[in-house]
Amino acid sequence: MQTVEEIQMLSFTIILHAGNARSSSMEAIALAKNYKFDESRKKIAEAEEEFTIAHQQQTKLLQEEANGEVNLISVILVHAQDHLMTAITVKDLTSEMIDMYEKMQMIEEAKK
Repeated sequence: MQTVEEIQMLSFTIILHAGNARSSSMEAIALAKNYKFDESRKKIAEAEEEFTIAHQQQTKLLQEEANGEVNLISVILVHAQDHLMTAITVKDLTSEMIDMYEKMQMIEEAKK
């Protein structure tokens, strides 16, 4: 079982890295909108790195619970989980939007 302080630190780590991942995903959309697909995909790769860190923290909690340990569920932890799930949704939609912008560019070029 982790202490309150450990749960808070873990929660803030998830919030930090999920937020970074979400920001990178949003930057990827902006780049794709301007047809800068290579740069956009680099931002998605950055987002994936941030997700890995956040997910590792989440996995620690899940493994502890699976092993029968009971951890404190705080509002900060719930907020961290919400942040992570929102960021994952944004990243998933970002990949779809990049594909959409690539198709838009092909259509525009075909009309020329």
